Formats: sequence, C-alpha cells, structure tokens
Amino acid sequence: MLTLKNYKLTREKTGVFLQGLANQKADALTVFLPSGMTTDEVAAFLQKTPKTESIPYDAVRLAATSLTGSVLFWGISQKSIILPPFPIREKYVTGSYETEPLFSLISKDYTIGMVLVRLGHFSVGVCRGEKLLLHDSGTGLIHGRHRQGGSSAARFQRRRKDQTHHFLERVSEHLQEQLEPYARTLDYFVFGGARVTILRLQKQCPFLAQFENRLLPPLLEVPDPHFTVLEKAVTEIWSSKVTEWKEDSSG
Repeated sequence: MLTLKNYKLTREKTGVFLQGLANQKADALTVFLPSGMTTDEVAAFLQKTPKTESIPYDAVRLAATSLTGSVLFWGISQKSIILPPFPIREKYVTGSYETEPLFSLISKDYTIGMVLVRLGHFSVGVCRGEKLLLHDSGTGLIHGRHRQGGSSAARFQRRRKDQTHHFLERVSEHLQEQLEPYARTLDYFVFGGARVTILRLQKQCPFLAQFENRLLPPLLEVPDPHFTVLEKAVTEIWSSKVTEWKEDSSG
C-alpha cells in the first residue's frame, strides 16, 4: 500500500533533489504535464503511456489542478509529483528519471514583479532570481469592522468603504510608479495577501491588466505585508510543491 506525504522544497533544495534523482539508474518514468489539462485528459494521456497503471488518482488530480503544470517521477526508488514554481509548456514522457528540463526551469533567473496587499498594508517588489532589486512597503488607515447595528454602523461602513477606496488608490499610484520601469521586462507577476483585496486592487488599477498573461499562482497565506514578509514571499515564489508516495512497510 502506498502512503503519501506533502512538502515544499526551496529553489536550492529542489536542485539538490533533482541532482540526486538524476543519479538513480533504476527503471523509471518521467511525465511532463502542462497546466490547463482536465483530470480526464491527464488520465487518458497516462493510460496511453506504458508503466503508468500503478499511478494513483491523487496524482492525476494534482496534475489537473496545478496552475503551473507538473512533473511526475515514477519508479522503484522515487514516486513523486512536483508542482514547479513556473509553467511547464509541453507534455511528454521519457523512460527514465529525466530531471534536466525541470532543473533548467528553476535555474533561470527570471525577473518577477510582486504586489502583496491586505487592507491597511502593502508591499511592492521586483526580484531577479531570489535577489530583490526593488522593495517598498506602506500602510494606510482602515478602521476595523463595526459590530453594532443602527445608523452609526451604516455611517461607519461608509467611512470604511471610503478609507478602503483611498487606500487602494494610493497603492495603485505607488505600485505603478515603482513598477513602470520594469513592466516590459518582467517575466512573471505575483499577487499576495487577501483574495478580496487583491481583486479590488486589480479592478481599481488598470496598470495591472498588462500582467494578466504573466501571472503565477497567488500567495494567499501571507500576513500583513512588510519587508520581511516580502523576503519570505520571494522564497515561496521559487519553491516547488512535492507529493511523494512510499510503500507502507508497517504490518
């Protein structure tokens, strides 16, 4: 019986993982799958591929839901699926642990723009590889939610709505000023923070529309943005998600 575990690998540790796997000479299979495939399409592709009958449905589901595609390594010494930080463009299969295309993908120093925003806090950054070229953070006054009813609550909500509008307006002006010199050269763009606030900012800031075809998966678990959070976001952007299956030897 196969048991699984999920974990993340930083850019450096992903490289070490791949180098170790490249040294394995055991009989194996590597499958590269781009994003945008449905579970049925992934399953059909695998069914046409020899030696994939033991691959669990969890792997099919992960491949189909990944926004960057996936790489499946399946053999005696390693059974895992990696969701890389950057998109897989083509699907293909090879009869060994083929690590070079993925290693090449994570080795290139892409230039990436970042905007992290939660109500009252924001950070803007640009990194090349894992090095920050630009970073800036700011705050704005947003009152907390009013818990009582009545006309005072309505006035409070109107004030909060105005504060939110002015805050996002300020963020829009600020990020455009900071990011405009880099806009044409950015390989990718990442939003982070609170989903609703990100959507509001995108609606309020037309400048951001130009990055829609360069978006990486959003970072929705970051706390109130500031410099340290931005630094950690860079590490997160470059990390790969791994699901690994191993034979359960208990019993």
